[in-house]
Amino acid sequence: MADEVQEMEMTLRNKYGMHVRPAGLFAKIASRHSSAITVTKDGNSVSGKSIMALLTLEAVCGSVLTVRAEGPDAEAALQDLAALVERKFDLPDEQ
Repeated sequence: MADEVQEMEMTLRNKYGMHVRPAGLFAKIASRHSSAITVTKDGNSVSGKSIMALLTLEAVCGSVLTVRAEGPDAEAALQDLAALVERKFDLPDEQ
């Protein structure tokens, strides 16, 4: 089966954006998938599986991220990541 390529825009709605805790949760979920995950903001693209790389995006609340997954489980990876972002990273102090 050929690799799938899927892309989705996600808007950060948690109070403090992509800081260490959300970046860690995002990278953890991305790493569960075999697909390559790339996150782009303002023309800068980084690996979605790297906490440090995600932090370099300086994505605040309201930032729109383009998340691209390429691999056999691309659709599932994007669904899992979109659900995490929609739930505001499950951080009660950022709801």
